[in-house]
Amino acid sequence: MLVNFTPMETRVALLENGVTQDVYIERAISRSIVGNIYAGKVVRIVPGMQAAFVDIGLERTSFIHVSDVIAGSSGHGRQDKSIPPMKIADYLHDGKKIIVQVTRDPLGTKGARVTMQLSVATRYLVLQPHNKHTGVSQRIDKPLEKTRLKQVLAQARASQSMDDSTGFVLRTAAEGIGFEQVSADMRFLYSVWASISRRAKAATTAELLYENLPLHLRAVRDLVRPSVEHILIDNSECLVALQGFCADHVPEVCRLLEHYTGEQPLFELHGVEDGIRGALDRTVELHCGGYLIFDQTEAMTVIDVNTGSFVGKRNQDDALLKTNLEAAEVLARQVRLRNLGGIIIVDFINMEKSDHRRQVHDALKKFMQQDTALSEIAAFSKLGLIEMSRKRTGDSLEGLLCEGCSVCHGRGVIKTAETVCYEIFRKVMSDARTGKNDKLILRVADSVANRLLNEEATQFFDLQQSVGKTISVQVESSYSQEHFDLMPC
Repeated sequence: MLVNFTPMETRVALLENGVTQDVYIERAISRSIVGNIYAGKVVRIVPGMQAAFVDIGLERTSFIHVSDVIAGSSGHGRQDKSIPPMKIADYLHDGKKIIVQVTRDPLGTKGARVTMQLSVATRYLVLQPHNKHTGVSQRIDKPLEKTRLKQVLAQARASQSMDDSTGFVLRTAAEGIGFEQVSADMRFLYSVWASISRRAKAATTAELLYENLPLHLRAVRDLVRPSVEHILIDNSECLVALQGFCADHVPEVCRLLEHYTGEQPLFELHGVEDGIRGALDRTVELHCGGYLIFDQTEAMTVIDVNTGSFVGKRNQDDALLKTNLEAAEVLARQVRLRNLGGIIIVDFINMEKSDHRRQVHDALKKFMQQDTALSEIAAFSKLGLIEMSRKRTGDSLEGLLCEGCSVCHGRGVIKTAETVCYEIFRKVMSDARTGKNDKLILRVADSVANRLLNEEATQFFDLQQSVGKTISVQVESSYSQEHFDLMPC
């Protein structure tokens, strides 16, 4: 794990075998609010969507669906499908004060997504108030260890005077820990929740009740697994803060902390900057000669797999299988690195053999299991596509680091100089019917001016003769290729 810390921005990267797997970025002026708990007020019920908008003191109202309201009210979602679906009006009304937690940052014009199913986490434990459920992370797949951890959790709960309406879930990092660690985390979480409850009762307006940890502290709490060998930090103040936090909450991580003092920037030394630049590219090359194309839209992300220059040494089927298997590994890493969320469609190269399709599907599932974000992967469709979804909690890397192009406005293409010339010709003919000026000035980009005065010179001259006007061409360096102005001289 690499931690690059400045007063303006914190970046954390996870590397495996020298390859960047994940990048997390948090800026001081736009910190993520996921995990924050707010006292809010319902401002509008939307029965058609079975949802409500809640004022939590942010620029835009937040959004809560009835399923998140039910979860927070009863401790679990509606499991019995024979029971009619509940309506949002059964739980909320305009002006009602509620306590909510942010599950997704505001995106674009959308406000934050919130839930009434609250949770507060430590390294090993998650407290869920008003939810009697207790359990162990599904990522711990050893039956004996699961049974042992459930017993430890029950013992820790019995040893303290705990509220029966509060639930606990042991996190993946809890594998192998004992009674003392669970009990200590449990006491800490109860004190945190008691503080939140006191502030909630005293709140009279929309108010922040609990703020999630900053990225560098959150990373050592949530992302450090047994496989992490080193945590390199390039800032001494950040190192001191991490040492103090780890000593109090995750003492076993203290020995992993190292201060990086080299002259070359930490992220450059380990190739993370190159990884970030590559994750912003539309095309990703494969070692076999093939390549991936990523097209990100608001509705979904589409990934296209191409063979490129790879033709295989034995036969075409082997070539296609090898390309698709490598593509599955690379795209799984790119999905994490780019932090793609929502619906993702993967167009693998078409394979005739069902066994080959199964191998590629299994490989993709295997590589996506390394992702901390929840995902679902469907089987190959009749058209040879794989549909998958990945939980969206914030902006993608592209959305965080980039903005829409002021020239193409997100289209990804611009009109050719030839097309713009013909638009100008139509504009001149249209204005000729009503305009009284015989002399006009045409302001255009350099590429359009070159086209007008060279390839289109004959047509441009004939047009002026036809409409009886003289048109002077003026190059504007600040104009994009699509921009032009036609005005009286």
